[in-house]
Amino acid sequence: MLTFEQFLHSTVEKGGLINTLFEERLFALVGILERIAGPLTLEKIPYQVIGGMAVMVQVQRVDPSEVRLTKDVDLMIYRSDLERVKEVAQRHGFTFRHAAGVDMLLPQAETKARNAVHLIFSGEKTSPAQAVPNPPLRPEQISVHGVEIAVIPVLDLVRMKLSNNRDIDRVHIRDLNSVGLITEHVEQALPPVLLSRLQDIRSRE
Repeated sequence: MLTFEQFLHSTVEKGGLINTLFEERLFALVGILERIAGPLTLEKIPYQVIGGMAVMVQVQRVDPSEVRLTKDVDLMIYRSDLERVKEVAQRHGFTFRHAAGVDMLLPQAETKARNAVHLIFSGEKTSPAQAVPNPPLRPEQISVHGVEIAVIPVLDLVRMKLSNNRDIDRVHIRDLNSVGLITEHVEQALPPVLLSRLQDIRSRE
């Protein structure tokens, strides 16, 4: 199990040189994640890290040299827990905001959405264009900076990325595929519409 320092070093070291901007942004993201994940765990509120942060963590476990830095933190929760999440977040320095159809938690003194924790809801579609609803919560526990973080498993992460099918989602699918995380088991569990999208992405590589 990697300590945070080992995780950071293996993630940002490129050819023996440390990319300072990469390192600083990674520290900021993990710091924001820790500030909300710990309280949610203590309050026994189910959640899991999804999106680019989840891709980063899952890829890093296989090949740190292939990690791509994400721009924000996305958490999936149950909508029925939203009020509890808002209350816990407020007690720990976050401000809830709903803007442009997105629910987010802004750290104290922050105003930029890129530094917020974005909330996504299990069992729902984030947009009408999404092929299938978001999966149920069934996280893997992964240690980051000595803190157990609940992260979406690879199968569900692949389903979400293929379901949304935006440019960044296709990039993330390529990242997961390049390190061998999209296994035959994952493929067999995909519905036909998502398997077709996966095959299309692979055909363009």
